[in-house]
Amino acid sequence: MNSRELDLVALRPEIPSAIVTPLMSFDEQFQNKTLRPIVKLQNELFVLVFRNYVSKHKNVFYTLSLDKRLQYIENAIQKDIKFRNSLKGMVIGQFTIEEYELYIQNSSSLNKRMMNLVIERLKSNIQLLEYECVH
Repeated sequence: MNSRELDLVALRPEIPSAIVTPLMSFDEQFQNKTLRPIVKLQNELFVLVFRNYVSKHKNVFYTLSLDKRLQYIENAIQKDIKFRNSLKGMVIGQFTIEEYELYIQNSSSLNKRMMNLVIERLKSNIQLLEYECVH
């Protein structure tokens, strides 16, 4: 591995529950070994990016009930292709060359897993997505 790749891997948080076993499917191994640590690493950025998304969409998110907010997060990521591609880029940009080569072999199913992880992370951070008045 070159310096970039070593640095990228070193930055990632360890997730004790993200176990990888030979019995798991390739997708599940990739999710636990690569996607989950990267999504956790990018957490603060995802929150900031989502807040910006909400502000560009007239802050409607802040007027919604909790259930509707959770649905809004899911809809924003699943239906807004440009937004989803932007989020995907934030994850893929953290891949090593080897991980990218593995990713492109099965990108469609890995993209689903990736976006589900981002959705769940944003939902679990719903308290960080409160409206903030800037004075």
